[in-house]
Amino acid sequence: MLPWLFVVLTGLAPPDAPSGDSAAPAEIEETALMKILATELDASMQGLVSGDEVKPYFLSYTVTDISTVQLRAELGALGAANDGRRRVFDIDVRVGDYALDNTRKLRGGRAGRGGGGGFGRGGARTVPLDDSAAAMRHALWRGTDSAFKSAVSRYDQVLVNQKTVVEDENAAHDFSKETATQFVGEEVAISIDMEAWKDRVRQVSKIALEFPIIQSSDVALVGTAENRTMVSSEGTRLRTGRELWRVVVSASSRAEDGMEISQSHIFDASGEDGLPSAEEMETKFREVIAMVLALREAPLVEPYTGPAILVNRASAVFFHEIFGHRIEGHRQKDVDEGQTFTKMVGKPILPEFLSVFDDPTRAEFSGEDLRGNYRYDDEGVAGQRVDLVEDGVLLTFLLSRSPVPGFDRSNGHGRREPGRPAVSRQGNLIVESKNAVPYARLKEMLIEECKKQEKPYGYLFQDITGGFTTTGRGGPQAFKVLPVVVYRVHADGSPDELVRGVDIVGTPLSCFSKILCTGDDAAVFNGSCGAESGWVPVSAISPSILVEQIEIEKRERAQERQPILSPPYGGSSEGASGARDGRL
Repeated sequence: MLPWLFVVLTGLAPPDAPSGDSAAPAEIEETALMKILATELDASMQGLVSGDEVKPYFLSYTVTDISTVQLRAELGALGAANDGRRRVFDIDVRVGDYALDNTRKLRGGRAGRGGGGGFGRGGARTVPLDDSAAAMRHALWRGTDSAFKSAVSRYDQVLVNQKTVVEDENAAHDFSKETATQFVGEEVAISIDMEAWKDRVRQVSKIALEFPIIQSSDVALVGTAENRTMVSSEGTRLRTGRELWRVVVSASSRAEDGMEISQSHIFDASGEDGLPSAEEMETKFREVIAMVLALREAPLVEPYTGPAILVNRASAVFFHEIFGHRIEGHRQKDVDEGQTFTKMVGKPILPEFLSVFDDPTRAEFSGEDLRGNYRYDDEGVAGQRVDLVEDGVLLTFLLSRSPVPGFDRSNGHGRREPGRPAVSRQGNLIVESKNAVPYARLKEMLIEECKKQEKPYGYLFQDITGGFTTTGRGGPQAFKVLPVVVYRVHADGSPDELVRGVDIVGTPLSCFSKILCTGDDAAVFNGSCGAESGWVPVSAISPSILVEQIEIEKRERAQERQPILSPPYGGSSEGASGARDGRL
C-alpha cells in the first residue's frame, strides 16, 4: 500500500462543528430525497433474494450532491472558468452476516494481492439531479440489482476461500453493529460573486509578468458545496452539508542545472467569508515568487545523516505519513500489510513525552480552519476524538465499521471519496508534547547536537509539500517526505543557508526513537490524502521536533535545458532578456 499526501490537491473543507447528540428519530423531518431513498431501500430489502435464498443483511444508499466552481488565471488572463453539478450514488450491499460477509478479503495466491474490500459493495453511479421519484427509484433499482448480484457472487468466493486457506491470525468480524444515526442538517450552496472573483484572480496573476524568469504560475479559486444524504437498513437517516474553499497561488521555474523549482501558498476556508482578500493574495504570491527565485540559486545537497529540526508544519506531515497511516484500523487485519503496530497496544511506540490523538470534531486550530473536520463519517457514525498514544504508549487504532481484534466498534473514522468503499482514515491528527521549549532554544539544541556528533551542520526543514509511505508487507516499511524549503544550519554560527534537492527517507520505528525534544509552536498542515478509499481532506497539527538523526537523499531531477527563446514579455527580474535570440 502506498498512501500519498499532497497539500496542493483539492479536498473537502470542514462542516459546522457538531454540537450535542444526534437527534432522536421523532425529531427529524425527512427530506424529499431521503424519503425516495428510504422507499426504494425498503423495497430492496424485502424483495432481494438469490436463487439459493441468499438475502442482504445490510444495505445503505448514499447520494452526494456536489456543486463546484473553478477559476484559474495566469499572467492576467483567465485560463479556466468552470462550474458544474453532479450527484454520485454509492451502494453498500452486504450478504452473509456481521461476522462474515462478501467484503472479506480473499487470501492466498493471486487473491491475496491487490485488496478486495470493495468487491460486491456496489460502487458509485450517477443519478438524476432532480428529486423525481420515478427517475430516482429507477436508477436505484438498476444499481441495486447489479450490486446485489456482484455481492452474492463474491460471497460464494469468500466461502470457498475460507475452506482453502489457513486460519487468519487477525480474524475479526467484517462489520460492526452500530446505533443508527438520524440527523438532518442545513443544505449548503455556492453563492460567490463570480465576476468579482474573475477580476481578482486576473489582477493577482499579473504580478508574474514582472518576473520573466518565472516559467509557470497560477492563481486559482476552487469551491465545492457538498450535500450528502444517507439511508440504511439499520435505520440511519442522515443529511449533512459542507463547503470547500481553496485559493492557491503558485509559481515555478527551472534552475540552470535543470531542476524544476516550484512553490505555492494555499488558503483553506470552510466558508466563503474565510477567503483571503486581494491584498493577502498579492502578498503571498510575491513571497512565493521570491522563494522560487532564491531556490534557483541555492546549492544542491548531498546525501546526509545527522541531526535536524522539522518545523511544525513539516513535522505534521512527518507524523501523518509515518505514524498516522500505520494506526488506521483496516491495516491491522490485512495480511498483506506490514502491521507495524498491530501487536503493540499497551506498549511504548513514541518517546514518553509525546501523546497523539485524532479529533475530527475540531473545526479550527489557532484561528485556522481544519480540513479534516466532519460531523459524521462516511458510514454514518458520529466523528469522535480518539486518544491514540498517551505518554508514548499506544492505546488504540482509528476504526471504521470494519472491526479489528480487541476493538469491535467504530470510532467514527470510516471515510471515503464518493464512489469508493469506506475504510479507516485520519481526520485531524494532533501531536502534543510534555517536553516543549521555545523555538529559539530548539535551534540552539540542534547546534549542540551537531557539535556532539561532530557534524559541521544540521538541517532545518521549514516546509514540506507532501509525501508517501509504503505499508505493505511485501515491501520495505519505509516513507519519503518531500521538503520544499530547507536550510543548512552551521554549527560554527555561520548564517543559515538555503539549499535544495533533498528528500527525507527512513523507516518509522527508527525515526520515532530518535526524537529528542519539541518546540512550543504547534501549527497546522492542511492537505488531501490518497489511499484505498480515494482522496479525503485531512489535517495534521504538530510542534517543531528535534531529531537526533535523520536521513536525506538526493531528489530526482529533470535534465531539461532552459527555454531556447527568452520570454515574450519584458520585466525587471534578473535573467530577463530584451532580445529573443533562439541560438543554442
